[in-house]
Amino acid sequence: MNLFKKKSHFAVSPAGAVISYLILGFWAFFILFPLYWLFTTSFKLPAAVNSGPFFIPGVDFQPSMHAYDYVFGEIWDDTSRRFINTVGVSIISTVISVALGASAAYALTRFSYKPKVGTILVFIGCLILAIVLFALGVPAALAVLIALAIFLVSLFTISKRFSRSLGNSNIAFWLISQRIMPPVVVVIPMYVLFLSLQRALGIKLLDTWTALIVTYVGANLPIVVWLMRDYFANIPLEIEESASIDGASRFKIFASIVLPLSTPGLVATFLFVLVFAWNEYLLALFLTNANAQTMPLLVVAQNATRGPQWWYLSVLVMIMIVPVIIMAIFLERFISRGLLVGAVKG
Repeated sequence: MNLFKKKSHFAVSPAGAVISYLILGFWAFFILFPLYWLFTTSFKLPAAVNSGPFFIPGVDFQPSMHAYDYVFGEIWDDTSRRFINTVGVSIISTVISVALGASAAYALTRFSYKPKVGTILVFIGCLILAIVLFALGVPAALAVLIALAIFLVSLFTISKRFSRSLGNSNIAFWLISQRIMPPVVVVIPMYVLFLSLQRALGIKLLDTWTALIVTYVGANLPIVVWLMRDYFANIPLEIEESASIDGASRFKIFASIVLPLSTPGLVATFLFVLVFAWNEYLLALFLTNANAQTMPLLVVAQNATRGPQWWYLSVLVMIMIVPVIIMAIFLERFISRGLLVGAVKG
C-alpha cells in the first residue's frame, strides 16, 4: 500500500463512469450517424431512398453505384471544376490567413501598442469618407488624397481631445469582434466594393479566385490572431531572451524558435480556418457566378434544380467532407495538443 499516494481530485465512481460513457456514446452516435446515413444513401437507388429508412446494405437494400456513375460521369466536369476551386481557394486563403495572423498575434504578445482613441476614430472616419467619395464617382486616387489630407490635419487637432489610449487586449478584442457581425450584413457591400474596383481598375475581380481569397482572408484573420495570441503567450520568454543574447534577430527568433514550438497551435488553427473556408456558402454565392463557384454552391444547385435527390447529394457531400476528414485524421496528434491553446498556464 502506498501511503504517499494522493487521491485524485478527478476520481469518478463506477456509477459516474457508466453515466459518462453512456453520454459520450450517445454523443458519438449523434455525430457519426449522419456520416453513416450519407455513406449508405450514396449507394441507394431512388426507389430505396423513397421507400423508407433503410440503413444496412445488402440486408435492407441492394447497394448500387448509380449515384456515383452519375456524379463521376454526367456532371463530373462541373463537379471537378468546383472541387478544384474549393481546394485552391480554401488552401491559399488559409495559408495567407495563418501567415499574417500568426505574425500579428506574435506582435500583440511581445510588443506593447498604445494607440490613442482619437487617432483610431479619425482614421476610421477618413477611411469611411474615402469609400463614400469613391462610391459617389470620385476617382480613387483623389478620394484617397482627400481622406489622407483630412486625416493628417485632424491628427493634430481633433484626435488630441481624446487622450485615452488602448492596449493590446483591446486590439485583440476589436479584431475578434469583427466576427460578431453576420456575413449577410457585409455581403452586399463586399459585392459593391469588388464591382467598383473592377470598373475602376479594369481588372476582373468578381467570379474569380482573387475575390474569394481576399474576402476569406479578411474574414478568418481575427480567428487566427485570437487563437495564436493565447498560444504565443504561453511560450516562455526566457527561450527568446537566450537566443537574443546569442545574437539572433527578432525575425530569426520568430521563424526558427517560436514557430516550431507553436506547431500544434498552427496546425489546429490551420484546420479550423480551412474548414470555415471550405464550407463557406453565402459570400461565394454573391461573389461568384460560374467560373469560381465552389462545392457548397454545387450541392445547393443540385437540390434547387432537381429537387431533393438525396442519392446524388450524398455523393457530392461525401466528396466535400472526405478530404477534410482524412486531413484531420493525419493531423490528429497536433490538433489534440493545439486545442489546449491557452488552457494551461504556468
